[in-house]
Amino acid sequence: MQNVLFTNANIIDSRNGTVLAEQQVLVSDGRIAQVSASPIQSEDAQVIDLRGRFLMPGLCDSHVHVTAITPNFALLGTMSPFYVTAKTGPMLESMLMRGFTTVRDAGGADYGLAQAVDEDAMLGPRILYCGKAISQTGGHGDMRSAGQHTFEGCFCCAGLGRVCDGVAEVRRACRDEIRKGATQIKIMASGGVSSPTDRIDSTQFSLEEIDAIVQEATAANIHTMAHAYTARAINRLIPRGVKTIEHGNLMDEESCRLFVEHDAYLTPTLVIYDSLAKEGVEAGLPKAMADKVFDVLEAGGKALEMAQRSGVKMLFGSDLLGQMERHQLNEFNLRADVVPADDLIRAATCNAADAFGYTGDFGEIIEGARADMLVLEHNPLDDIKVLTRPESELSLIMKAGRIYKQTL
Repeated sequence: MQNVLFTNANIIDSRNGTVLAEQQVLVSDGRIAQVSASPIQSEDAQVIDLRGRFLMPGLCDSHVHVTAITPNFALLGTMSPFYVTAKTGPMLESMLMRGFTTVRDAGGADYGLAQAVDEDAMLGPRILYCGKAISQTGGHGDMRSAGQHTFEGCFCCAGLGRVCDGVAEVRRACRDEIRKGATQIKIMASGGVSSPTDRIDSTQFSLEEIDAIVQEATAANIHTMAHAYTARAINRLIPRGVKTIEHGNLMDEESCRLFVEHDAYLTPTLVIYDSLAKEGVEAGLPKAMADKVFDVLEAGGKALEMAQRSGVKMLFGSDLLGQMERHQLNEFNLRADVVPADDLIRAATCNAADAFGYTGDFGEIIEGARADMLVLEHNPLDDIKVLTRPESELSLIMKAGRIYKQTL
């Protein structure tokens, strides 16, 4: 891997929401070795003169399902994992070409897929994975219909989650996912749109089961993410140590207070509801499930406003499934009227690193961080929609020191 020296760069300081003008950045062995306003000496580095273009950290989508080639998870669980992986490849490459150098998978990806990307056997962003999400019987990860009593697939095949009940079973399930290298544990803690037998307003898992799950994640020094829509579900999770709440459309003011008090993060995923409302059935989601999206569609915008007003720290998430994955960057558009550009950039960069326990490892252009960087023609702090036009705005993509796109 060749060392690279960027000169004449306007660096986007993602943490402070400012521009550091006329900087030089040296990349060595996949990491940022030096950042300086003075000339950097390097005899063997490839020099790239950015001529005042904007250098920012690679983006992180904190809620993806990279193996969800269809929104019909019951069907997904019956598919050949080889077929699913083949279809996953182009989705991963598209994410990288949009500027996402890290993604956090919320159910489905495993160590093999993450390793294939790390080795460049597949092109895509670095994958942080939970393996299978943890679900109770009849929960958001149980894709059986009311009349189906046995599982047709197995938990090693493609699919979203694994079903377990009781403290002993959830501990065993968490330990098994941790054994397989999970970088976080995902709890299905309320009802959802894409599951056939639960209600949006249900809470899932007992408090004792939730405690056991969080304890196992904490013991492994990883964090816990939880699918939850309602205030009733959210407000029982945050005080128990859950670090990130996914969706949160039906939260309340008490939820906001708890987020701030416990230093937890919200991952809104507005773009999936917008996409499901427009093309969910066409994309393969059964109509009965697609109709459930209207229970949370409008509430998502109101929850975003409440969270922003209350100072809740947020992450960028899309949660898109199948053909809808192409709308990933539209999440910026859907939040732009409520969330300022600097906060949106933080949500997609350093906030994610902080939430996941990787502060200083990615999400910032600082010495020692992974060399995950983008070169933009214009300043996203002035107009966040710059990030939604990668074909014309994104002239270089670097992940771990390797260049995957360059049109300079």
